[in-house]
Amino acid sequence: MRILIMGGTRFVGLHFAQAALAAGHEVTVLHRGRSGAHLLPDATHLIADRDADLSLLHGLGWDATVDVSAYFPRQIRKLAAALDPGAAGRYLLVSSMAVYDTPDAPAFTEDTPLLPADGPEADAVTPASYGPLKVQCERAAREAFGPDVLLVRPTYVIGPQDYTRRFDYWVQRLAQGGEVLAPGRPDAPVQVVDARDLAAWMLALLERGASGAYHAATPPPFTMGGLLDAVASAVAPAGTTLTWVDDDFLRAADVPDGALPLWTTNPLVRATSTADPAAALATGLVLRPVTETARDIAPFDPLPQTLTPDQEADLLAAWHERLGKAHRPV
Repeated sequence: MRILIMGGTRFVGLHFAQAALAAGHEVTVLHRGRSGAHLLPDATHLIADRDADLSLLHGLGWDATVDVSAYFPRQIRKLAAALDPGAAGRYLLVSSMAVYDTPDAPAFTEDTPLLPADGPEADAVTPASYGPLKVQCERAAREAFGPDVLLVRPTYVIGPQDYTRRFDYWVQRLAQGGEVLAPGRPDAPVQVVDARDLAAWMLALLERGASGAYHAATPPPFTMGGLLDAVASAVAPAGTTLTWVDDDFLRAADVPDGALPLWTTNPLVRATSTADPAAALATGLVLRPVTETARDIAPFDPLPQTLTPDQEADLLAAWHERLGKAHRPV
């Protein structure tokens, strides 16, 4: 196949491009030339800003287009307008679990109602606008490229080359050992998918001409406790312990979002962290163990928005003090 990737030089797009090249496909990546191009020497590179001039696409055509960088529906409409009719081939949009309204029950399917998104298109991506924008992107994709589009809805994507480094934080912290602050409850739902598994499966979907919407996630029930235990079993030295600290305590201590990655108290995020990936598994999605992903994460410098060692120690001391007071006789 001749495949166009909108993006393709970072994380999911990069892993997809590498998988497609390894399988013998002809890969073209359209990107701004800012990152990762040297990792794809065998691909054709088109340097352009998708928010600006896409006239370089005129007269070109592909068997499939994979869009990993659409955050606004106008970007999809602009891409469709720049291509000749039929030039995109089968269009695959990497969407998100954030498209869903609050599911009624765990193990929800792809038919679950989406967030209302009939209002004007937001000008910026924020926690509040991200989900509705992805709904609008899915709608724009179907309108522009027809009913046979592929909509891939992943949960938290983890693995090598992750520029968000959310999962990587826990790999590094648990590898350091000692007493580790674990946020919230161990039974809080969370789902992940390795970018390499996601990429290989997306390629297989295109190769067989699939269409429709699919979840990409670990099957529920999968929890924060299960995730951290798996990472610890892969990288933590002997004697490492997890201390689970209550959500309300962390909020009262003004611990900001992002300081403890993958931790959330948002009811909608928790509700949409129980998606059923049965449809994806039936079409060939293979999920490697979290332990394997953890072992493949390279060392990195601590992120500035995460807890410092001193902040973590102070929170743990305050938590133990609170627990001690709760158990003292009155």
